[in-house]
Amino acid sequence: MEIGVVGKPNVGKSTFFAAATLAEAQIANYPFTTIDANVGVSYAIAEHPCREIGCTPNPQNYEYRNGMALIPIKMIDVAGLVPGAHEGRGLGNKFLDDLRMASALIHIIDATGRTDEEGRPTDHYDPVNDMEFLEKEIDYWIYGILHKNWDKFSKRVKLQHLKLAQAIADQLTGIGVSEPDAFEAIHRLGLSDDPTKWSKEDIMSFVSELRKINKPLIIAANKADAASDEQITRLVEEGKKRGYIVIPTSAAAELTLRKASKAGFIDYTPGDSDFKIVKNLNEKQRRGLELIKEKVLDRFGSTGVQEVINRATFDLLKLIPVYPVEDEHKLTDQFGNVLPHVYLMRKGSTPRDLAFRVHTDLGKTFLYAVNARTGRRVGEDHELEFNDIIKIVATAR
Repeated sequence: MEIGVVGKPNVGKSTFFAAATLAEAQIANYPFTTIDANVGVSYAIAEHPCREIGCTPNPQNYEYRNGMALIPIKMIDVAGLVPGAHEGRGLGNKFLDDLRMASALIHIIDATGRTDEEGRPTDHYDPVNDMEFLEKEIDYWIYGILHKNWDKFSKRVKLQHLKLAQAIADQLTGIGVSEPDAFEAIHRLGLSDDPTKWSKEDIMSFVSELRKINKPLIIAANKADAASDEQITRLVEEGKKRGYIVIPTSAAAELTLRKASKAGFIDYTPGDSDFKIVKNLNEKQRRGLELIKEKVLDRFGSTGVQEVINRATFDLLKLIPVYPVEDEHKLTDQFGNVLPHVYLMRKGSTPRDLAFRVHTDLGKTFLYAVNARTGRRVGEDHELEFNDIIKIVATAR
């Protein structure tokens, strides 16, 4: 799974990426700082089962900190987007190529309104406009791919009696569109199963709906500490009207806190509402941290960065953490490691789906599963739940 960090230049996009991953990203106050996509690893954070059960885990594919599981997520910081990107303006084609396989998008917006539509410094720009232009650029990009050969494509689908959703998914496989994605978009809009009857308006409506399904967006209202309460409230309300989650965010504050934590100056877990100083600081360092507490943590409850990542993972993508084990009584694998692995599964996934994630052979030979919390046997159609601990039973090969 990959989450793309997107937005116009000069809104703190690369700062957000650096704060989320602590990867080295070029950060500067001018447009198109990011030319080649930066790729790093961030973490979705969820309460760990051991916090409830009272065990000590031995994590192998995630991190464990203060009762929380830090589950790795691939993150990509793509080139800045400007209006007309789908026509090649700015670094448009590069931007669109970079987000092809993203499962979800974090749209960074300058909540202060001090960068215009091109990412240049200004005063009194309305950041609500940025919500609309990003939607349009992605829609036009997908539309361009689909509409290019539509006449020939639609006639072939009709003559050969092809499944329309599968045929569209085949056309858009390069941007990660699946048959269920296409099927859902078609049926949400009530479009004809005969694509030769679709108008240009139908195609554009379909593309817009498909984008919401295949590239869901969450908005980070960045530089929130420099924005007024009125500006933040308006962004949140306007986002709701468009179906978006909007989170007040200070990427610069989060980057400072994570660097201070990494250097051992403070005890801080991403998403926390406070931090503890554990090493002597000079006056400048102490004052800087005090300002972050006053202007960001006390005002918003967190820097917002981790909340954005968590909500993109658990709310937008509807993923749940599930822990497979071999011994449902000791909660261990074959080597005695307690809850060593976690997998992010789509909500609605079954134990058989989990078996295939662990190993293809395990999925093929799946018999049943055991819920380690209850000790009860569950079948292949059982729906997994958040933080389930599951033993998979399969036939020997």
